[in-house]
Amino acid sequence: MTQQPEQDTAGQRTEESDAARRRRRAQFLRELNEAKELRDRVQPRRARAARMRQQMRMRTFRW
Repeated sequence: MTQQPEQDTAGQRTEESDAARRRRRAQFLRELNEAKELRDRVQPRRARAARMRQQMRMRTFRW
């Protein structure tokens, strides 16, 4: 059986866990961005090709 996260009647525990989750998510996104930048510096040709593909995707996207 899976356990449901505990919730305090005042909601304090939920707020704390939400804040902790937001901190962890922000940290993860910072590290992900850093890793992408490092990969782009290490493999400039691949990074350029990926940028070109993304630009083409954006040009052909229809609202």
